[in-house]
Amino acid sequence: MIRKIIKSKTDPDGRYGRDIVDPVERARSYHYLKWKDHGILRKYWTNFGEVAPGVYRSNHPSPERLRAYKDRGIKGILNLRGEGLHAPYLFEVESCAELGLELISIDLQARKPPPIDSLNQLFDAFDRIPRPFVMHCRSGADRAGLGSALYVLDQGGSVAQARRELSLRYLHLRFTKTGVQDHMLDLYEARNAQNPISIRDWVRHEYDPAVLAESFANKMILPV
Repeated sequence: MIRKIIKSKTDPDGRYGRDIVDPVERARSYHYLKWKDHGILRKYWTNFGEVAPGVYRSNHPSPERLRAYKDRGIKGILNLRGEGLHAPYLFEVESCAELGLELISIDLQARKPPPIDSLNQLFDAFDRIPRPFVMHCRSGADRAGLGSALYVLDQGGSVAQARRELSLRYLHLRFTKTGVQDHMLDLYEARNAQNPISIRDWVRHEYDPAVLAESFANKMILPV
């Protein structure tokens, strides 16, 4: 039974990250999942979309939606919110174990350049996760968008095709700080135009999160 209290910006008192086994703590954690994590909004709004045959994206699925995914034949869940003692992840682990869904978790952030290690883990997940699978973040707009865009590129799709995964269709706003993801595609597109290089090789040998962050910051500076 998990007893450690985890504090975060959204839960400074650590009230909802203890465990989901004790009935009292489980109720508190479910309250967090439903209200603080905006689960109530995701009950009917799923932000679901097909990336490729057998590959889908969505916002964070509830235990009920995971059961529906299982009934539809989904075999794997790719969680882009990372692991941790927080209610959304704990309920997801529990549900996936009960349903026999393979869960792979990778930590990406919506407003920061993805670390190289995280991207390599993502490509590795693409290779080994059973299909069909669903990848998700919290809202399904940004991290799921980046994951989907990288999947398209990894499968040989064009940058133009990949950009469709980072769009208003999924409530992604490129003119905000989440535009750093679009700028990552900009840099890859410019490099690829010079001499074709696969997205995996670019990430492994040339991609630099610090360079991306600096370049994006300069781009965001508006003229006086």
